[in-house]
Amino acid sequence: MNSWRALVAGLLVAAACGFSLASCTQVEDPSGTVLNRGLSSDPESLDPQKARSVQAASVVRDIGEGLTGYSPAGELVPRAAESWAVSEDGLEYTFTLREGLAWSDGVPLTAAHFVHGFRRLVDPTVGAFYAQTASDIVNASAIIAGDAEPESLGVEALDDVTLKIRLEQPVPYLLGLVSHPSMFPARPDQDGSGSRPAVFSGAYTVAEWQPGSLVRLERNERYWDAANTAIDVVDYYIITEEAAELNRYRAGELDVTNNVPPSLFVDADTELMAEMHVSSYLGVYYYGFNLTQPPFKDNPELRQALSMAIDRERLVEQVTGRGEQPAYSFVPPGVYNYESVGLPYASLSTEQRNEAARRMFAAAGYGPDNPLTIEVRYNTSDTNRRIAVAIQAMWNEVLGVETTLVNEEFQVLLSNINAREITQVFRSSWIGDYNDAQTFLGTMESSSSSNLPGYSSPDYDELMERAASRTDLDARRLFLEEAERVLLNDHAVI
Repeated sequence: MNSWRALVAGLLVAAACGFSLASCTQVEDPSGTVLNRGLSSDPESLDPQKARSVQAASVVRDIGEGLTGYSPAGELVPRAAESWAVSEDGLEYTFTLREGLAWSDGVPLTAAHFVHGFRRLVDPTVGAFYAQTASDIVNASAIIAGDAEPESLGVEALDDVTLKIRLEQPVPYLLGLVSHPSMFPARPDQDGSGSRPAVFSGAYTVAEWQPGSLVRLERNERYWDAANTAIDVVDYYIITEEAAELNRYRAGELDVTNNVPPSLFVDADTELMAEMHVSSYLGVYYYGFNLTQPPFKDNPELRQALSMAIDRERLVEQVTGRGEQPAYSFVPPGVYNYESVGLPYASLSTEQRNEAARRMFAAAGYGPDNPLTIEVRYNTSDTNRRIAVAIQAMWNEVLGVETTLVNEEFQVLLSNINAREITQVFRSSWIGDYNDAQTFLGTMESSSSSNLPGYSSPDYDELMERAASRTDLDARRLFLEEAERVLLNDHAVI
């Protein structure tokens, strides 16, 4: 067994940091080179069109592949497609696939399989979480709404190795978008195979899946780049407790972990410094409101008061303490061709913000004579718990709010958020699927399946539509920035 020691810790509040440790030892293993990794929860599905979580995407990217991909340096590179051409008006993309692509069972992988994957993505009977990401493809919106057939989608196979995508309007980030797992190819004869596919287009195949315990991947010898696949077996161990995952890393049972609990980060930084790596990535950690029910529906003053009462600086310095940045915008710093707008009170002192929060709280109808009692739900995680406890204390100290904390398994939390019945405030996050502000702002459009708070603003939607119709990138950016300004002024999320 070849063991790469790499501790990768990550929590995000605005632009996040990833942390890793690396050393290498050689141990013989009959199964070849093995990489042992941690995964914080079971993937809800390994079907590329149905997967939605970061945990699922981690595995799906190993067993599938898109037209494009990203290098370790974050550069966009060809993958299943060896080249592409774009029409002058930006409305047609023609991709040429590599010769000799094959599925793991030896069946040739053709442009028609990408067509089928795109059709599954927008087919309402499939219920793909990321269906809206394809909405700019010709007829996609009508198909998603059930007003057209999937076969009418503007994606066609010109021959076995040539794929054409036709757009309703230019999409500057399309080459990054088609790297997303939801746009991986699919085989018609495999529809209905459930959450575990039987054939694979990527570097690995699923050899074993023990729910709650292990996902084992093995090298796909029919993958076009198999000669450069250095690892024979990847074992993902399902470990819900962050401290337990780090302990297994320390014991040598894991070669890679992306969980370093804040309480242990300083120890890890000292003890395992030679193995530690830190890098930024694009993500935002936020609290969402259920905007369809009282007390947050039609009460922006209350939402703003709760937002202002959170000391973000204290959170990142004393609670997480791993280099995260305080989030005063929904789009994190570092996104290509974008300047994050930021909340207007970011420059105020803590006391100034607290005084303003109390005024807004009173304007919302709350105070000593009418105290607020709310419930915050978060998925199982030591870090999520620590943040929730800190915010609970801040709200009580500044506003006198009584907060009940509810810890739920990830899938249960998602179910309750989507039902919008018992959930009041919930913990969530968004990791950018591509390097463009739209990957963040698009989640809050009223039609988006990623719109967990139930936010609905005609002004916001119109600005997003106007941005989407602009071919001039600078003009597009201005509309996106104005849309974020509307979102932040509405305080749809914290």
